[in-house]
Amino acid sequence: QVQLVESGGGLVQPGGSLRLSCVVSRNIFGINVLGWYRQAPGKQRELVATITAGGSTTYADSLMGRFTISRDFLKNTIYLRMNSLKPEDTAVYYCNAVVLKIDYWGQGIQVTVSS
Repeated sequence: QVQLVESGGGLVQPGGSLRLSCVVSRNIFGINVLGWYRQAPGKQRELVATITAGGSTTYADSLMGRFTISRDFLKNTIYLRMNSLKPEDTAVYYCNAVVLKIDYWGQGIQVTVSS
């Protein structure tokens, strides 16, 4: 069993920045894939960014380089740095880990971009 706990969400104005954190309950070294997803009201959950055990990253095309995923092995934590935030980035953001082909999810954290 793997627990994931997100933090760092909240209300931010358009053009602002936030950094989400996700603490993982086990050593993240060797976890196949870690990532962030989001779900806006009335929409399906969608991929935001992933990072593999080897360090390869993938991002949703729509983000156009505004977000950055990273990890800290000492803290067993992954991060999502979000810059130039737009109202359409408003969503619940979920942390995800794939371990032995099993998906584990955090409880989700709200990010609201509004003036």
